[in-house]
Amino acid sequence: MARTQLEAARDGTVTDAMTRIAEREKCDPEFVREQVASGQAVIPANRHHDALDPMIIGREFATKVNANIGNSDTTSDLETELEKLHTAVHYGADTVMDLGTGSDLEEIRAAHVEHSPVPLGTVPLYEAVKRAGDPEAITTELLLEVIESQAEQGVDYMTIHAGILAEHLPLTNDRKTGIVSRGGSIMAAWMEAHGEQNPLFQVYDEICEIFATHDVTFSLGDSLRPGCLADACDEAQYAELDTLGALTRRAWDHDVQVMVEGPGHVPMHKVAENVERQQEVCDGAPFYVLGPLVTDIAPGYDHITSSIGAAMAAQAGAAMLCYVTPKEHLGLPEEADVRDGLAAYRIAAHAGDVANERPGARDWDDALSEARYEFDWREQFRLALDSERAREYHDQTLPEDNYKDARFCSMCGVEFCSMRIDQDARASAASADQPRDDGEMGRLESTTDLEASLAADVNRPPVGAHELGRFSPLEGGDASTVESTGDD
Repeated sequence: MARTQLEAARDGTVTDAMTRIAEREKCDPEFVREQVASGQAVIPANRHHDALDPMIIGREFATKVNANIGNSDTTSDLETELEKLHTAVHYGADTVMDLGTGSDLEEIRAAHVEHSPVPLGTVPLYEAVKRAGDPEAITTELLLEVIESQAEQGVDYMTIHAGILAEHLPLTNDRKTGIVSRGGSIMAAWMEAHGEQNPLFQVYDEICEIFATHDVTFSLGDSLRPGCLADACDEAQYAELDTLGALTRRAWDHDVQVMVEGPGHVPMHKVAENVERQQEVCDGAPFYVLGPLVTDIAPGYDHITSSIGAAMAAQAGAAMLCYVTPKEHLGLPEEADVRDGLAAYRIAAHAGDVANERPGARDWDDALSEARYEFDWREQFRLALDSERAREYHDQTLPEDNYKDARFCSMCGVEFCSMRIDQDARASAASADQPRDDGEMGRLESTTDLEASLAADVNRPPVGAHELGRFSPLEGGDASTVESTGDD
């Protein structure tokens, strides 16, 4: 049997996937291997995902962003799901999770594996419920069957809700919002109905064996994450986290990679506490957080409430952020919501990397600032996180081409543009006949060279550089290793 990325790393082997990741992260391949070997980073790369361009998730690398997609009983066609995948990748998702609960799940998942250049995640429990017809009808045999089927299809990582135990359920009785995780509520309902322990916990070693066979990465689900600020950091949440720490070490014993999912809704002053506690309890396994939302008062704006917490979590050491769209808690997101959610989370991830002084991360900021000062509008648009949106907003009031060379925008106008006034003052001082003393203003120089930057690919423009369906396995390389033949 072929080795997992973790097993190879522990044996001292730098795989083709690790070499490709080092190129994308602008670091030494040996450093990638060391981080994977220690469990501090994961490479979600199923052997059967031929379209994959390998990436890494870990606190010592650039912060990554996941986008959730998926159908429901009312939206289930394949074309729509592939368009969702395209939208997510186009706007910068580093991984995509298919959380579909509608029809044609296997066909849609196969299409995603075929076309996606980024890792694909799933929650197999959802398909098990769909097959069983009722949560209480789930069996351990069905769970293993679904997990193995998805692994054979090429799913790179799976959320497994094995950490919620029967003894944890009474700890939720004093909460305001109970159990808000879909998977957690399903497992809790099953345990209450059967009077038995969590079936995913019971067959955890068998799941590890399946994952090792196909090199699937665990994303250990936070079934008891807080659904409101009042429930944050309670006994239930932290009791499950302790179990997730033990499950992390059991997976490592099988040479299976692990990342751990986190909250949820957490007030700002407790965000860092959550990250630090997870890192300690789970021996440094990558932390993958949903938000967290730092206030509960803003339905319709939860991409903002959560991106605040996400930026703080990234600074504290979270490795991947799961985006939240404006539709969170309200409805199924559409393309515009995905775009807004990913923009908010790419900002949060990049801000975290700048705060953590990742090599070269701020070069993008500096290059755009220099273009802004020079009134190089075209370069500003090119460097913008969302180039289309930046150009659209500028052209709403000044659409003509001659305004692309103007030394002002419509906000301040000609007379009150601070940067124009500053430039003119510096130019006047520089052109004066008398020698300039140290008290006078001098010209500013643009010095940032993004081409020479040490920044990882995700901290450079353009965002969403992948193009779907244009990746093929490297000849003679790992099945998980691919090369790009074009940028979007």
